[in-house]
Amino acid sequence: MTAIPVRVMRLDHARELSLPAYASVLAAGADLVAAVNEDDPVVLAPGARSAIPTGIAIELPPEYEAQIRPRSGLALKHGITVLNSPGTIDADYRGEIRVLLVNLGEREFVIRRGERIAQIIVAPVNRIEWREVAALATSSRGAGGFGSTGGI
Repeated sequence: MTAIPVRVMRLDHARELSLPAYASVLAAGADLVAAVNEDDPVVLAPGARSAIPTGIAIELPPEYEAQIRPRSGLALKHGITVLNSPGTIDADYRGEIRVLLVNLGEREFVIRRGERIAQIIVAPVNRIEWREVAALATSSRGAGGFGSTGGI
């Protein structure tokens, strides 16, 4: 794998927290941690959502984006997921990364300082040159959608 250099700035309120890290050698996403106040963890009630600070800001290379994705363990065990999944961090954004978490579970969930809350993946972006036409080429599927190819 080729490593993409990404500049990262640890913010003052997160000096002792870990930078995004891969949990295994072939992991696609690096874990992001919560930079909430040690004495004031965030309590997400069922159905509630909150923008959780990560304590980092990044400088992506042009033609790249960062995607914020849920952690499967939090989703399965507690119903905690990223509300706008995947969240997009544009290459020109320089503010703190915040993760919009939502509790789809049945119980309150407490987010504590340093807890792994989401994953970040850096991916290339292709720009589109839109070409308006009067008609599109036909295909075997046509305009069928939402289950038109079978299944649920």
